[in-house]
Amino acid sequence: MNVRITRTRIACLVVLCIATGAAQWAASHQRKSSDPYSGDLSIFETPGRDQRLHIDQVMDALAITPGKTVADIGAGSGWFTVRAAKRVTDSGKVYAIDINPEAVKYIDERIAKDGVHNVKTILSKPDDPGLPAKSVDAVLLLKTYHEVASPATLMRNLRPALRPGARIGIIDRNGNGADHGIEKTVLMQEMQEAGYQLKDEKDSLVTEDKMDYFLIFTEK
Repeated sequence: MNVRITRTRIACLVVLCIATGAAQWAASHQRKSSDPYSGDLSIFETPGRDQRLHIDQVMDALAITPGKTVADIGAGSGWFTVRAAKRVTDSGKVYAIDINPEAVKYIDERIAKDGVHNVKTILSKPDDPGLPAKSVDAVLLLKTYHEVASPATLMRNLRPALRPGARIGIIDRNGNGADHGIEKTVLMQEMQEAGYQLKDEKDSLVTEDKMDYFLIFTEK
């Protein structure tokens, strides 16, 4: 009996050591990410940004049309939010999602002042957008993905909110994660791990705004 107990204890210790080692390895190999922006939100409202980002064509590429529901993840000042809200009209809806309470407050005040009625703000968790199930047709992460510490988890938690054929757009620049950019190849690998496939690349639309790529994904 004592031998069996000893063997069981040894086996448990081995499993515990393996699990601890795996967790430590994962923590040490987790890619870098940039600190989420928490400064003056008005900097996103620079003149000419619509033209530099070709935002109307970006929305075309994401099939954002009247009546659709859009999620703006990392909404910041709501710059894209209000443009998407105008595009989908009052028959559609936009979820403005951010982990920064000040950003959510800023957007709430902005839409109240501008009389925008088809936007709902969400104060989300870093790894969960907090969207209702099967609620969105299009998603955009504009200069946000490099700030996400656990991107595969976030994107997996996004999937239940997607309607059939939903498009996910990511606009960002190349970098090492900590320098406000993430390499395109790294992003594509993370999206594949989260259950997405690349549908299209529209990099030329965003280079005038000093971005390197605009990638569009769908669920596998």
